[in-house]
Amino acid sequence: SRLCLSGLCFLLQILNILLFAVFVRYSPESSSSLCSPQLNCSRRNQDSDFQHPRFRDVHLQVLLGFGLLVAFLGRYGPGSVVISILIVSFAIQWALLIQGFFHFSQSWKIYVGAPSMVSADFCTATVLISTGAVLGRVNPVQMLVLALLEVIFCTLSEYILLSLMGVSDSGRSLTVHIFGAYFGLMVSRILHQPHMGKRKREDQQDTRHQPDVFAVVGTIYLWIFWPSFTSATSAHDNAEPWAVLNTYFSLVASTITTFILFPVLYEETTPQMVQIQDATLAGAAVMGMAGEMLVTPFGALIVGFLAGLISLLGFKFFTPVLHSKLKIQDTCGVHNVHGIPGILGALLGTLLTLLATADTYGDRLELVFPLVAQGSRTAAGQASLQLCALPLTLLLATVGGSLTGAILKIKALRSPPDKGNLENTVLLEV
Repeated sequence: SRLCLSGLCFLLQILNILLFAVFVRYSPESSSSLCSPQLNCSRRNQDSDFQHPRFRDVHLQVLLGFGLLVAFLGRYGPGSVVISILIVSFAIQWALLIQGFFHFSQSWKIYVGAPSMVSADFCTATVLISTGAVLGRVNPVQMLVLALLEVIFCTLSEYILLSLMGVSDSGRSLTVHIFGAYFGLMVSRILHQPHMGKRKREDQQDTRHQPDVFAVVGTIYLWIFWPSFTSATSAHDNAEPWAVLNTYFSLVASTITTFILFPVLYEETTPQMVQIQDATLAGAAVMGMAGEMLVTPFGALIVGFLAGLISLLGFKFFTPVLHSKLKIQDTCGVHNVHGIPGILGALLGTLLTLLATADTYGDRLELVFPLVAQGSRTAAGQASLQLCALPLTLLLATVGGSLTGAILKIKALRSPPDKGNLENTVLLEV
């Protein structure tokens, strides 16, 4: 069992190398027209998207923002950060391939550039969200298999919603937050361990033995880089400010809500950094779909306020029900910080789509809703598709998570019994 992870990483990396050699090529925009690819030129024109700060911000957000979300757990903190880095390293390669297969060029090649790297980062973030629901109950080998399968289901969902249906979801409320949360929850349900009911959730999420340093760093990175994450797929720079501003307004309102409600629900007078991190996540997740739409500044504050309320109330009242009635063990509370805020954001985006007219959006209409601007689809028709995308995402996440959970239960992938102790020895060694 000691060499299982090493052997699986070796096989998957060899597979990636072979597939890259056969299918992957540089995007034509990444090479200079004045310099032949065969020549060893010291200077080439680079894809302008690589120079945009949003591209770099998305990478930092995925690795440092999402990667440190699970690090606040006292028992699993150090190991979870290492496993997050492993997942990011593999999932980016695998996502580039799978997404490329869905968008093959006429020459049956996959051309990679800045847009494809950003899409791969989005898919990797989805996987990291799902791992938060099962952390502590799966070993590193299972984590890697989960990433392998979820990238496929996530790409399928993204292809159906964004390419076939033409849904507007720039900040990925649907394909990242909702899909990642409910995919992970379904995996957790399939992997349910009855003996866990005897252990308190606070014991599983024990933070007393470790300072909240990781949570502090992760929260700061969320604040700095999430507006770029929300606006990363905006078509032009003049479409960016709305998404950036709306995300910031939602973040601040959600955080203030935590300070308002936390003393009411708990005995402590001041929230811990972990609660601030959850509020930041909820406030940003709710702006995934609606971020680049006409939310208005005061509307973004209201939505962020509601997201903060839902997150805290969910942790206090709904998570125990989720555990006791539905037998779903949500280690990091992804349902409250990604799932429910993502659904709220999708409903808000649907409502705002009904108000999408040339008078209200001006030139932005073509950037946010190109089919509506071209006249091939009405605002009501676009809104109906936005609404239908929500249950479709939940269906795909549920089915994908169930199948993945069933595969992870295979005896060959499971760790030996550890007498009720959920911590895997590999994680503790790290």
